Amino acid sequence: MSSSSSSSSSLPSTKLPVKPIPGDYGLHFFGPIRDRLAYFYNEGRDKFFANRIQKYQSTVFKTNMPPGPPIASCSHVICLLDAISFSVLFDASKVEKRDVLDGTFLPSLAYTGGHRVCAYLDPSEPKHTTLKSFFLSTLAARHHKFIPFFQIGLSELFNELEAQISTKKEAYFNTLSDTMSFNYVFRLFCNKNPSETKIGSQGPKLVDKWLLFQLAPLGSLGLSPKILGYFEDILLRTFSFPFFLVKSDYKKLYDVFYEFGSSVLDEAENEFGIERDEACHNLIFLAGFNAYGGMKVLFPGLIKWVALAGQTLHRRLADEIRAVIKAEGGVTLSALNKMVLAKSVIYEYLRIDPPVPFQYSKAKVDLVVESHDVAFEIKKGEMIFGYQPFATKDPKIFMNPEEFVADRFVGEEGEKLLKYVYWSNERETEDSTAENKACAGKNLVVLLCRVLLVEFFLRYDTFQVEASTFMFAPSVTFKSLTKASSST
Repeated sequence: MSSSSSSSSSLPSTKLPVKPIPGDYGLHFFGPIRDRLAYFYNEGRDKFFANRIQKYQSTVFKTNMPPGPPIASCSHVICLLDAISFSVLFDASKVEKRDVLDGTFLPSLAYTGGHRVCAYLDPSEPKHTTLKSFFLSTLAARHHKFIPFFQIGLSELFNELEAQISTKKEAYFNTLSDTMSFNYVFRLFCNKNPSETKIGSQGPKLVDKWLLFQLAPLGSLGLSPKILGYFEDILLRTFSFPFFLVKSDYKKLYDVFYEFGSSVLDEAENEFGIERDEACHNLIFLAGFNAYGGMKVLFPGLIKWVALAGQTLHRRLADEIRAVIKAEGGVTLSALNKMVLAKSVIYEYLRIDPPVPFQYSKAKVDLVVESHDVAFEIKKGEMIFGYQPFATKDPKIFMNPEEFVADRFVGEEGEKLLKYVYWSNERETEDSTAENKACAGKNLVVLLCRVLLVEFFLRYDTFQVEASTFMFAPSVTFKSLTKASSST
């Protein structure tokens, strides 16, 4: 009897052979700690996954994911690391997204005012549709501000970048980008510069602390030697950080969003029937965790990859951008859509280094997951985990997957590959709706990345950076910056 015919008749049929999922979870308590130490310190994140693909000769296997005990009672996951199997994580008919934003543990709801904010809700929950509709409506009402507000922020950033390079011979981009990102998000939702409120210039620090205390069990400073890493592991993953350590900081954020985001909160109450307090906590999460938190990784990552691509790409981008802007008469949506190389560069960045690398779901039914040439049975209730940088670098989908290919998505054949770009909790080819978990600001993210490239190469010819990784984000320091020549 073939393995496929021996599978349960209640499960969907598949033409592929059905095999047992390889891997193991190890001994209770000790198995998760073994995998956690390997993941953070003994092997490192990417090698952790690559080594198990090699060991099991499979892109689907069982393992444990951090934080593990004692913070998370169950760290067992079924890991999906290819472009085909990964897509099940988006199928709301097969999986649920209830309380899995941060994987196998849920930070205290005190961090969100006692509310399960939209990011923690599954689309099957009625409140998800209401909150997601509110988000989409809020963004749609502000679409005319997307580009001009961002241009203001970029101008401030570039001026400071030039000043620091002039005086210090280098400039740390992340801090400047964080300030620009927070100011942009606050202006967009509250129509006010945060410097004109009681939080002044402290917004990024307040949100950073709030984010860190929630996500610390999932991160590492990359300490060496290993003995320091083991000490860090005990410090970060024995107890969750209590909310009272950031309570006063969060109260400051709540107060300014409650006061200056009144028009947004009015819409939440009057149009969507959401209680004002709950709407405010959701707005802070949208602005602070989803938007600003994403931008902390997004913009330094984009700068890093474009810098590493070198002067040849810089010249090609500058030539395209300047020619289109000259023909169109300004930075408009029409102009941005005609920049085929710039668009491809953004998608290639999102493919090779997606800013949010993890996806989690729980199987809501018994299901069959297909890889390229094998199928696997997953039981209802099992946690499914996907590591996007492996799925979006699947060598059976993308040629030279580890290489940054700037024009990979140019032309008809290139555009066909967009359905395998998974950066936004959905395929790039799918829209965000109230009924799915795709990022509400999905299109805005792509737009802002394009505007960043456009404004940068209208102002500069080329640049060099030093890049590394710190916690969850690329760390980028500008070493040189060449202003656009007068002949362009």
